[in-house]
Amino acid sequence: MDWIRVRKEDDKKEKTEDEAVQLRREIGLLPAVCFIVGSVVGSGIFIAPKGVLLNSGSVGLSLLVWVLCGVLSMLGALCYAELGTTFTKSGGHYTYLLETLGPLPAFLRLWSECLFIRPAVASYVSLAFGRYVVEPFFAPCAAPTGLIKLVSILGLTVVVAINCWSVTMASRTQVTLTFIKMFALVLIIVPGGIALARGKTESFQNGFEVDSFKLDTLPLSFYNGLYAYGGWFALNFITEEVINPNRNIPLAIICSMVTVTVCYVLVNVAYFTMMTPAELLLSEAVAVTFANRALQGFASVIPFLVAMSCLGALNGGIFGSPRMLFVAAREGHWPPIFSMIHIRRRTPLPAVLFLYPLMLVVLLTGEIYQLISFVSFSRWFFIALATSGMIIHRHRFPNYPRPFKVPLALVVSFTVVCFFIVVLSLYSDPWNTGMSSALTLTGIPVYYVTVYRYRLPHRLRRIFDYFSKHMQILLEVTQQEVQTF
Repeated sequence: MDWIRVRKEDDKKEKTEDEAVQLRREIGLLPAVCFIVGSVVGSGIFIAPKGVLLNSGSVGLSLLVWVLCGVLSMLGALCYAELGTTFTKSGGHYTYLLETLGPLPAFLRLWSECLFIRPAVASYVSLAFGRYVVEPFFAPCAAPTGLIKLVSILGLTVVVAINCWSVTMASRTQVTLTFIKMFALVLIIVPGGIALARGKTESFQNGFEVDSFKLDTLPLSFYNGLYAYGGWFALNFITEEVINPNRNIPLAIICSMVTVTVCYVLVNVAYFTMMTPAELLLSEAVAVTFANRALQGFASVIPFLVAMSCLGALNGGIFGSPRMLFVAAREGHWPPIFSMIHIRRRTPLPAVLFLYPLMLVVLLTGEIYQLISFVSFSRWFFIALATSGMIIHRHRFPNYPRPFKVPLALVVSFTVVCFFIVVLSLYSDPWNTGMSSALTLTGIPVYYVTVYRYRLPHRLRRIFDYFSKHMQILLEVTQQEVQTF
């Protein structure tokens, strides 16, 4: 009888934990791989080839940039695999800066993420989605800009709604869209490979002629390439929701980044097989131009596949980025309302909804190529800081448990290259990098007023608390009841 009583008590406890409000570990290896691939392969491979070629000056050098960007992204992903298994909290960059370099760098990363990085990234992916949906209906004429932005807003809204509704639905959506986008890449690679095998190599002859090459534009070429690889750190935002993270995070990162790098290089080879460099530079939609040349029977399908690819990247970003807000609020660096989750949906509803209007504002005012340069400086600066903090943490705590460890030489190499690109970009594009730096630095006074020493007037605090209380009731959200890290 005692045994039965104990068993019933254990069942009751298990049921209670199962029903507790928390972000659950539901992301296995396949969803984790799809989450990374789906976040990386978006609009970039269909937009960035033009920017890479324009700023590198030759076909051969542009392909070399694609390979080097893939290698650099792989090194960064491996560094983040170590960080993700060393520090088991979600939050990505923010968490690693907080644990290694302290609260101010972490807050500045959070501030820049909310103020312009995530809104800008979501905006240019949404705009790419809108362009590929609308332009086929108006070809060969230019599509109305207003209609493109309207469709972009619709796509963004649908993705935000999915992430508000269910973690499981967002995860399944990501898996589905990842398979669609990989099919799109294969549909480009195969006919390009066949044409290359038949001797269509005009674009590769004298491929390293660099008459238009300028050293000061080379960082912009890398920024466009790295933009296409952006998202390799996406899984680190949701560490607390990954099943067996010590195994699945490194494995998912390695599998996904090798796959993406090989596919990207082959896709660019296919582009140059069917188009001359001049034709590629004149194209506003590279994949569509390619399809009209190589896939005449399937040309109308390519824009749809590219649009779905953009939705997958958008979904990955909106799934992961709010977790940074969620963790920061839990650490006391953001208002507590954003550390709450929906009592039935188990989604970080306030964090997702907070980013939505910011993304809309940037979408309505931004332009794709300007947004890429604007975001890249701050994003890569903080990645370099995070890996620098990783080196410092290794030195200060050599016996700290690290289930996955990267050779120190690779970490140092990646960090040095990141800082080099960041510094050189100040010379290449001083306006966008200067604006990015200025906006990031505005977070310093905010940190000292709201976090370091809470100096808000008492009346303002009462208004804020009143607003937070009623928002909690309206959104039906509460603090997480189970510690997940």
